[in-house]
Amino acid sequence: MLRTSLIAAACGCFLLASCGDPATDAETTTAPTAAPTTAVPTSQAAASSTVAPPAALPKPSVEIPKTIPTELVITDLTDGTGPAAKNGDTVIVHYVGVRSKDGVEFDNSFDRGEPFPVTLGAGGVIQGWDEGLVGATMGMRRQLDIPGALAYGDQPRGDIIGANEALTFVIDVVAVVAVPDASNAPTTVPKPSVGATEVTFTDLVKGTGATPKTGSNVVIHIVAFRGDTAVEIDNTWKAAPGTLTLDEASMFPGMFTGMTGMSVGGRREIIIPAAQMFDGAGNEDLKLPPATDLILVIDLVGAY
Repeated sequence: MLRTSLIAAACGCFLLASCGDPATDAETTTAPTAAPTTAVPTSQAAASSTVAPPAALPKPSVEIPKTIPTELVITDLTDGTGPAAKNGDTVIVHYVGVRSKDGVEFDNSFDRGEPFPVTLGAGGVIQGWDEGLVGATMGMRRQLDIPGALAYGDQPRGDIIGANEALTFVIDVVAVVAVPDASNAPTTVPKPSVGATEVTFTDLVKGTGATPKTGSNVVIHIVAFRGDTAVEIDNTWKAAPGTLTLDEASMFPGMFTGMTGMSVGGRREIIIPAAQMFDGAGNEDLKLPPATDLILVIDLVGAY
């Protein structure tokens, strides 16, 4: 897998491509145009944000089907808005899963308080999810009644899911993140930066989507450059975008300051003084020496 030192070390976040998948985890039984360069004060707030941090959603009850499903049944309980999910997109969801025959619950994400990312068509979840979440939109609540053949087949899971067990899920779609086109990855090498004293940024592409508030989750691609030589040292476009929380506790101060105010669809070049990334000590894994500025080109792919 691509070295992801920057996201992992600087942000403490996870890559969508490497998240544990409860739908296949044997330990569980779940399915599941350029702008002028701008200096940014560290205390800048996203006052014009339109995406708030995810709220604690109430756990829904599940009404089981009147008959055991023999084919996938999709029922939209609440309509959503925005683009419909397609294969390759990542759908961020909360869910409750029960046995279709009696409503016995085997797992849910609501109690954990963490939404679950699903990349459609990647085979990382049961087939009923891969097929049943196509066309879903943000804010939608969708029920999937899934026959055993599209769930775990003849392989029992834990003490609740038996062989060829039909499963029913109620799924809340928190966000739909369109798959980024790798051909749109940035190719311009930035000018070197030595001895920067404050975070500055240039919006290479103005985003037209929502602007996330502090505390929201953001999905990003990053290309990182060593400031003194402008040599590329990390690039997530070779793998998958990463997801992190937009706040000072989840990333280094320079990165938080530089990203604040971005909108979805935007691309921003950020120059970060050495002291505001890795506390000036550099990063051996990234081959970033101490006291060296860092240049990031960040694409904001999604927010929720």
